[in-house]
Amino acid sequence: MSQLDRAELAQQGAIRADGLRAAGVELVALTFVDNSGIARVKAVPVDRLWSAAAWGVGASNSFDFFLATDDIVGGTHSRGPVGDLRLHPDLDALVPLAAQPGWAWAPAWRYDQEGAPHPQDARALVAAATARLAELGYHARTAFELEWVVTAADAPDDPRSATAGPAYGYARLSSQAGYLRKLVSTLTAQGVAVEQIHPEYAAGQFEVSVAAGDPLRAADVAVLTRETIRTISGQYGLRASFTPKFAPDGVGNGGHVHLSLWDGDRNLCTGGDRRFGLTDTAEAFGAGILARLPALLAIGAPSVVSYLRLEPHHWAGVFRAWGLENREAPLRLVQGPAGQRDRAANFEVKCFDLTANPYLVVAALIFAGLAGVSARASLPEPADVDPATLPSAERLPVSLADAVTAFEADSALTSAFGAELATTLMDVRRGEIDRLGALPPEELCAVMRYLH
Repeated sequence: MSQLDRAELAQQGAIRADGLRAAGVELVALTFVDNSGIARVKAVPVDRLWSAAAWGVGASNSFDFFLATDDIVGGTHSRGPVGDLRLHPDLDALVPLAAQPGWAWAPAWRYDQEGAPHPQDARALVAAATARLAELGYHARTAFELEWVVTAADAPDDPRSATAGPAYGYARLSSQAGYLRKLVSTLTAQGVAVEQIHPEYAAGQFEVSVAAGDPLRAADVAVLTRETIRTISGQYGLRASFTPKFAPDGVGNGGHVHLSLWDGDRNLCTGGDRRFGLTDTAEAFGAGILARLPALLAIGAPSVVSYLRLEPHHWAGVFRAWGLENREAPLRLVQGPAGQRDRAANFEVKCFDLTANPYLVVAALIFAGLAGVSARASLPEPADVDPATLPSAERLPVSLADAVTAFEADSALTSAFGAELATTLMDVRRGEIDRLGALPPEELCAVMRYLH
C-alpha cells in the first residue's frame, strides 16, 4: 500500500469497469473488516468504479470503534462523529460474484482525505507484515478453515433443524448435497480454490478448507468465502452461523489458520534438521507464535463468546503447547503425507475463531513469528498427548480480559501494530467486555449467534 496515483487508478478502474459491464455487472460492493471482525460495506454503480478507485468512497472513521453489536465505543483515538476516510477498491482482487448476479466485490484499502494510508487499515497492516518478511528474504503461505452451523431459516435456534446425522456422517452430507455442491461451484467460479468440504462434529456443522495463498489473498478469500456461504445458505432456505459457540453446551465453530514459511521455492517447515524436519528458521518462527499465544488471543479470539469455545478436550487448543498432528495443541505441526511435505508442511493455529478480523490475524501471526526469528527462539518439547494431562501444562487466557492484558504487555505486537491501532483494538475489546461480559452464557450465545 502506497501513496495514491489517482490518474493511474482512474484509468485502471475504467478498464475494469468495461470488463464488468460486459459480464453483466451493475454494482460493486467494497468491503473492509472492522476491529470487531464485522465486514462493513459500501457499494458503487459500475460506472463509478473509476471514481471509487481514484478518489475513494467516504466512510466514517468511527467504524474503528464499532462493536459487533453496532454499539460505538469511545477510545483514546476516537474523534466521535468528526472526520472521514476513503475506501479505495483493490482492483487486483476485484471479482464478479457468482452468488449475486449483477454484482462484483472488491476488498478496500482505507486512506485519509489527503491520500495517506489510514493507520488502522488492517489490509495495510498485512502489507507491512509481508514486506517485513520479504526484507529478510522470506514469504508466507496462509489459509483459513471456516466452520459454520446451518439451521432452517424458520428455526434459527435449532442446529438440527436443517440437517441431522452423526458427526462427520455421510447422512448429513446427503441431506444437504445440493447446497454443498452449489456452494463449491460458486466459490470456484469466484476464483476460490476449495480443497475439501465436509460435515463437522457439531450438530448442523460443516467445514470448508481452501488452498493456501499469500497472506493478503488468504484474508481476502476468508471474507469472500464467508459471505458466499451466507448468501448461498439463504438461497437454500438456510441460515449460516459462524459464531464460536452456537449454544453453551455445544461444540463451537473454529477459524483455524494454516501458515508456512518459505525461502523462494523452499518450504522451511520441512527438510530441516530440527524436530520433525523443521528448519532452524521455521522453528524460531513457530516459537515466536507459541510464546505469544496469550497475546494473540486478543486478535484471534477477540470476543467474549470466544472463551466459551476454548475448553479442554474440544480440539480448541487451550494449553500453551505444540505438537506433531496433535489436535489438542493450539500450535499443531502438520507434516502432510510422505512425498508431499515440501508442499504441504505447515503450522496450524487452532485456538482462533471467526469473530476475528482475518487481516489482523495473519498480520499478528507474521509479526509474532518474526519476533521469534529475531530472537532465534526454540520450541519446547512437543506434546504427544492431550496437554490437559500434563501437570506442567500452562492454560491460555480463560477470558477476553486476560487476553487484553497479555496483548498490552507484548511490546513486539503492540509496536508492530502501531500505537493507534493497538490502543484502539483494546479499547474495542474492553467495550465488548462492558457490553456483553456479564451476560449469562445462553443469552450471550443468542446475541452473538448471527452477527459474524
